[in-house]
Amino acid sequence: MQEWARELGFSQIGVAGVDLSAAEPGLAAWLAQGFHGDMQYMAAHGMKRARPAELVPGTVSVITARMDYLPRGTGARAPEGWQALELARLARPHEGIVSVYARGRDYHKVLRARLQKLSDRIAGAIGPFGHRVFTDSAPVLEAELAARSGQGWRGKHTLVLSREAGSMFFLGEIYVDMALPESAPVTAHCGSCSACMDICPTQAIVAPHRVDARRCISYLTIEHAGPIPLDLRPLMGNRIYGCDDCQLICPWNKFAQVSRLPDFDERAGLSGQQLAHLLAWDEPTFLRMTEGGPIRRIGHERWLRNVAVALGNALRATGDEALRAALQSRAQDPSALVREHVAWALGLE
Repeated sequence: MQEWARELGFSQIGVAGVDLSAAEPGLAAWLAQGFHGDMQYMAAHGMKRARPAELVPGTVSVITARMDYLPRGTGARAPEGWQALELARLARPHEGIVSVYARGRDYHKVLRARLQKLSDRIAGAIGPFGHRVFTDSAPVLEAELAARSGQGWRGKHTLVLSREAGSMFFLGEIYVDMALPESAPVTAHCGSCSACMDICPTQAIVAPHRVDARRCISYLTIEHAGPIPLDLRPLMGNRIYGCDDCQLICPWNKFAQVSRLPDFDERAGLSGQQLAHLLAWDEPTFLRMTEGGPIRRIGHERWLRNVAVALGNALRATGDEALRAALQSRAQDPSALVREHVAWALGLE
């Protein structure tokens, strides 16, 4: 099965059991503290997230899969290390930063299709079996299942870390109705390191293994639909879709692996672009430039909101009048949400 998985672009597969009861108290406490923010689906599904056999009746085992996503050619472009290349972007206030994972094709589509192909290969070998594939698409404790099945350990930023691949990978699962030998978990290797907690721009990692999503830039730029809290806007810098800081600083990510698939190659127009240019996108341009990618799901309005905040931060940092002019072009935008963030960026609020 490992060989089939590799042929499909996966780096590793493992098997976890379905008893995740030990994870339930932590999940309940996280929800009780409101750390899920606007992600009401997290609370709506309750403990079903930790009970695979309730989500898909008949599930006995979970096959977990890991797929590396660093764009091909990353190493060639960054002899000093891919992390240094990405960290340098933060020092260029005019440039909009899109999280590395979102610069290519939508990973949901890539993984789901390949997990289904893996399921078909298994069925061809053993006969039909009950199964369902998931990729960040249902109430599934992905990181918990990955850690239990030997894909890595939970870092202090809550992401799964591998000694061989860092954390720059996607996770997917196949819930199956047959008992499979469970993979052995690996030991944790974060030690006393707190680099991810220290670098977080908004201090969203409130304790080791505990993230307050309401402060996380990835949440604010992607999941959060309304106005971005005033106190957090200056901390967002030039990050317009997601945030990789906790991964960029992690020592284990010097071992991050480049994807073997072209799907995650950087698309022209999304990486290294000037913020003023991005704010000028009308909705048809936004839809065209993000077609087939994960960014499209936030919609044009939230995209402009995010870019406006980044432009405001750049304007404060540089005093560049060209940035002010770009913002003023959106001052009368039809969207009240966009107008509010443009006004803030111009210093009018």
